[in-house]
Amino acid sequence: MTFQVWGWRREASQVWAWVPDAEGGRGAVMPRRTPATKDPTAVERANLLNMAKLSIKGLIESALSFGRTLDSDYPPLQQFFVVMEHCLKHGLKVRKSFLSYNKTIWGPLELVEKLYPEAEEIGASVRDLPGLKTPLGRARAWLRLALMQKKMADYLRCLIIQRDLLSEFYEYHALMMEEEGAVIVGLLVGLNVIDANLCVKGEDLDSQVGVIDFSMYLKNEEDIGNKERNVQIAAILDQKNYVEELNRQLNSTVSSLHSRVDSLEKSNTKLIEELAIAKNNIIKLQEENHQLRSENKLILMKTQQHLEVTKVDVETELQTYKHSRQGLDEMYNEARRQLRDESQLRQDVENELAVQVSMKHEIELAMKLLEKDIHEKQDTLIGLRQQLEEVKAINIEMYQKLQGSEADLKEKNEIIARLEEKTNKITAAMRQLEQSSSLSFTQS
Repeated sequence: MTFQVWGWRREASQVWAWVPDAEGGRGAVMPRRTPATKDPTAVERANLLNMAKLSIKGLIESALSFGRTLDSDYPPLQQFFVVMEHCLKHGLKVRKSFLSYNKTIWGPLELVEKLYPEAEEIGASVRDLPGLKTPLGRARAWLRLALMQKKMADYLRCLIIQRDLLSEFYEYHALMMEEEGAVIVGLLVGLNVIDANLCVKGEDLDSQVGVIDFSMYLKNEEDIGNKERNVQIAAILDQKNYVEELNRQLNSTVSSLHSRVDSLEKSNTKLIEELAIAKNNIIKLQEENHQLRSENKLILMKTQQHLEVTKVDVETELQTYKHSRQGLDEMYNEARRQLRDESQLRQDVENELAVQVSMKHEIELAMKLLEKDIHEKQDTLIGLRQQLEEVKAINIEMYQKLQGSEADLKEKNEIIARLEEKTNKITAAMRQLEQSSSLSFTQS
């Protein structure tokens, strides 16, 4: 007994499958293993996923043909909410309450407010509705408001990401905990092209019975014939969505430009105020500059007058200085001659000292014996040099005093006499040094 169904060939003992060849033909017939028994929960998730696909697709196609603004009485829209309710209820944990067991989808939907700040408004609106008494009714109202806001996909995407929080409400095998939930959330993005006008306030959402009507999703020949027309409508809808998105971007650009214009106007007003303040400061500075110039002219005139007076005084002092300079020059020449003689004497002493130093290497043994005497002579020479420096200082002081006045000439003569005495003493001391040195040499 052999028969063929949809490309498969089934026999009594095993299942055979056509294997395509390299050219894409039918190829050989190979045996195929019978599939293993599937998990019932996986089958339930797959069925709900397929129903969600059919419901979303049928809602979009029918909305394109009927009109994109839908109301509460539209059957595909009602079936969509029923399918979403079944998807959210799958794998929901039974929670014990005070009076009975509670199994509702309002708990996870209420959690969205904590994860998505924009959902606080919709949650507050649902809680403020007067006709809702059960959590299931509030969940149904929440789904309708989310669809009208075109935020259902965003809200549920934020919810399925937080699986650790969802585990408090769902079993591990629930649809919202598996990949099928993410696929359904991705399909919900297509509903943003639909405009829904739903009256939630007067509708009885607590007592509704959610039953899926499968007859709406069975295909017939008319649906197959309208496929091309739906494709064209979808292309037009995509173009409209593109235009709406472009318009939204342009609106955002215009709003940003308006904000920039406002900021520029504010900055312009600030700059105008700063310019006015700067102009006032410039006027004040110009007044201060004019005042300072007038004061500067007065100071300049006073300074010129003072300079003229001082110039006259300087000329008179210069004349007196020239008269006194002649006598002072004569005294200076005499002191200079004496200083030259003293410097000559100093040079002779230094030459003699150099000779003694040169002889030091030849009489090294004798110098060790006379080392003490030489130190004393060096101290004497240092004292003589200090006296010579004092003589120089006295000569300079005498020269300065000679420039002062003629009245100090007597005192300077006395100083000169003292200098002569000191020079005589120095010459006598030098002679004594020569004699002592000659004696030392002869002794050595």
